[in-house]
Amino acid sequence: MKWTKRLLGGKTSTGEHSVSAAEKVASRKEAFDSRVSRTGDSRANPLPGTSFETAAFAGGCFWCMVAPFDELPGIVEVVSGYTGGHTENPTYEEVASETTGHAEAVQIVFDPNVFPYARLLELFWQQIDPTDAGGQFQDRGASYRTAIFVHNEEQRREAEASKRALQKSGRFKGRIVTEIVDAGPFYPAEEEHQGYYKRSFGHYRLYRQHSGRDEFIRDHWNTDIDREKLRRELTDTEYKVMILGEMEPPYDNAYWNEKRSGVYVDRLSGDPLFDSADRYDAGDGWPAFSKTADTHLVRRQADLGGGEVRTALVSRLTGIRLGYLLYDGPSEERLHYRVNSAALRFVPLDNPDEASDSRV
Repeated sequence: MKWTKRLLGGKTSTGEHSVSAAEKVASRKEAFDSRVSRTGDSRANPLPGTSFETAAFAGGCFWCMVAPFDELPGIVEVVSGYTGGHTENPTYEEVASETTGHAEAVQIVFDPNVFPYARLLELFWQQIDPTDAGGQFQDRGASYRTAIFVHNEEQRREAEASKRALQKSGRFKGRIVTEIVDAGPFYPAEEEHQGYYKRSFGHYRLYRQHSGRDEFIRDHWNTDIDREKLRRELTDTEYKVMILGEMEPPYDNAYWNEKRSGVYVDRLSGDPLFDSADRYDAGDGWPAFSKTADTHLVRRQADLGGGEVRTALVSRLTGIRLGYLLYDGPSEERLHYRVNSAALRFVPLDNPDEASDSRV
């Protein structure tokens, strides 16, 4: 029973959220026609004339599966919808009735040269409970099952290898039951479900908090085991900076006086975080930037340590601590990104194959 969404005012509830069947079908058709007009067919193949590819994942409620992928570099589009079943052009209510065979899913158009399929798989596993064959968290039923829908043999090979590696890792006690199946027609959901985490932020956050998903993710990722592995791989300074959130000494770090043109990337993942074009001399002994290279790769987080509230900087995809955001910068916005060299690698523009190591 999909009681969670009903309890929190979801789309199957009555009252102000109630919409007639005719209106829902019209909304569904509008979203479907719009999608087909942009992509050429109902499977939403990559856009003609581009190197873009398509990935599709089912991870329980599709409201929660858009935000992790949306707006990352190389991600062209993330669409909520239905796939894996036998009914053409199903509605939300039909899928929820467990009569269509479809699962709630997301379809992602991406540039593999910027964000490879292997990284999509890593991000997918970190959003779900892959040992649950009966649904996800408080949403139960086959329409909330987990699955990877592969579009070619290369995707299948990578997906199966990724699944084996996850099982072997011992991160989960149970057997990994997530299906890997050939992709079939993908039917975009009604417009009201697209980008739901933005469209209805308050309700989305309330639903997600009650679902149990975030608690599960915290319990199984970035655990003590993960931190111990990093403890063995990182230097003392890197561990204190990236994991414990400490600041390295001013004027005694690799990039405090770096003058060359280039890009500063996440030390663990290589994601581009800052550009030398946005760097300036703050006179405090740390690398300083007026903005990020990509606003979606660096997130802000409240830090209550030291008896005061500060804004910490965190790399979105790896979760490592980067430094702090201050408000005494040279730009109109006054932003000052004070960043630790130990969390970065510098890639010089004139010789990108010789990335500078921050270990000093």
